[in-house]
Amino acid sequence: MSQSNTLPQGGFKQWWLKWRFHLNILLILIPLGFMPKYFADAKLFRGESGLGANVTQGIPIGRWSLDLAEMRDEAPRADGPAGHFKAFNAALCKTCTEGVKAVYLRVGKPRSLRAAGTIFFGSPYRMVTNLPIPPRTRPDADIWITLEGWDGKMYQASVPLAKASPATVAWLEKQGGNK
Repeated sequence: MSQSNTLPQGGFKQWWLKWRFHLNILLILIPLGFMPKYFADAKLFRGESGLGANVTQGIPIGRWSLDLAEMRDEAPRADGPAGHFKAFNAALCKTCTEGVKAVYLRVGKPRSLRAAGTIFFGSPYRMVTNLPIPPRTRPDADIWITLEGWDGKMYQASVPLAKASPATVAWLEKQGGNK
């Protein structure tokens, strides 16, 4: 009596032996489909592909000039009970970084420096902030940029929301009756 050391060939085992190579290739190819978006986002965050969508260039604020852009051409994102936020990028001109202490962004004109809005962070050539979009914002509202100088003075300029972020205006119009 001799016993065989081989196991009987079952249905799944035969299928696995036949298709394992092809499944492994598929596991390599699926992530490759997501690589272009990954590299585009990485390029945007590094500042190599500009500031983002809908760049408003050369906004004069005091003696400085600022470029403002929405990070992505999409509607504001909900962040739980905090409301909806829109990401913006900004860059001071190459020669006007001297004397700027802080840059703020806000929907509607700020009453004082204490209510100037969200502060931009990052290098002067690529600053980022998440602007809260209040639920009762009108589509014809303005975005106010406030620069605080090292001299203690406050400099302001406004940009129409429709020019700075058409995606946000479209979202606000769509929300129309939900306010």
